[in-house]
Amino acid sequence: MVIFGAFEYKYHPMDTQKYRLQEVLSSAVEREWLDFPKRLYKGNRNWVCPLDEDILKVFDRKSNELFEDGEAVRWVVRDESGEIVGRIAAFYNREKAAIEEQLTGGCGFFESIDSQEVADMLFDAARMWLASRGMEAMDGPINFGQRSDWWGVLVEGFEFQPLYKNPYNLSYYKELFENYGFRNYFNQHSFIWRKDASEANRQIFARAERLYATPGYRVEHLDMHNLEDAAENFRIIYNRAWALFSGVKPMSSPEALSMMRMLKPVLDPEIVFFAYFNDEPIGFFVTVPDLNRIIGKFNGKFGLWQKLRLMWDLKVRRKCDRIFGIIFGIAPEYHGKGVESAIMAEYWKYMDRTDIPYKTLELAWIGDFNPVMNRMIETYVCASRHKIHTTYRYLFDREKEFRRCPRLGVKRREE
Repeated sequence: MVIFGAFEYKYHPMDTQKYRLQEVLSSAVEREWLDFPKRLYKGNRNWVCPLDEDILKVFDRKSNELFEDGEAVRWVVRDESGEIVGRIAAFYNREKAAIEEQLTGGCGFFESIDSQEVADMLFDAARMWLASRGMEAMDGPINFGQRSDWWGVLVEGFEFQPLYKNPYNLSYYKELFENYGFRNYFNQHSFIWRKDASEANRQIFARAERLYATPGYRVEHLDMHNLEDAAENFRIIYNRAWALFSGVKPMSSPEALSMMRMLKPVLDPEIVFFAYFNDEPIGFFVTVPDLNRIIGKFNGKFGLWQKLRLMWDLKVRRKCDRIFGIIFGIAPEYHGKGVESAIMAEYWKYMDRTDIPYKTLELAWIGDFNPVMNRMIETYVCASRHKIHTTYRYLFDREKEFRRCPRLGVKRREE
């Protein structure tokens, strides 16, 4: 029996006659940890190999600020022959952990053969490591970083290729998590918009026309020649539309400009829109070409040749046929007035052209705890849900009452 804090756990030896747990402590094992999914998903036409450097940055103390008050660890599981059959990471940041009802860490980057024994060995390792650091629960599979990246188990939509940095997994992962004792904390919905998929989309023109009946409204493309103004307009709208929610910090001008400069190499200004009323920025929809349509053939590598090939395929050959919605925001006082429809009407006009490569637009990571945004996407954007990811939570105290993520509510900050 092992005791961590107020909770007791039965100790199960990590190594069995059949499997052996190993911590990632060398570059050679790290390479195996990275490469395992390439073997697991070989032949799966929908899986896209993520870029190695994108994954490695998560575990780089110089790149990931969450290490300032946190830790991360990785493991692999080997079978009798020494071949890797599973992997996982566990991590926590004390500031983020303290936001939750109980101190909550995370596990992620989970991959496994279809074996509950292997999965349990990995989950046990993550749970016991987190408990030894004072955590009382773990969410998974999640990212040690932004929620928009590698977050949740895909439970619906296996027939669709994932978006860039969005997780894709085998269908049995749901059972591996739930059989261990994880509970559904919240679902993340992904939506797809096809301009000619439904007559309902034509309603956006009527809503936009009603909006434009009031003088002062306009919708414009991003001006690439003035990124500073665009970044500031983005910051203003973001802080009005998102920073009122509990747990979301206001964005500073340097942060907004840094984000815009980071996106600049892949931005297509014709698919980024800002809405204004009397020259005041009131809404935006930032979308980019989905890099997963191009990077799959790189097999995780992203050296000079791959970067040049990406720019050639993206900017010259224009091989990407899918748009990835990064963020959508409307100032609260303009909700329901038709601003959303006016923006989508511009997308319709653009997508109706014969000289563009794009066929679909996808929006990911709309939590079921945010019913207002789900209704907005379905009603005003006229997109349909086509994927679901689940974020699970495991409470270390098995007697404690489990509660799903509360519905998102607006909480205005005190001046």
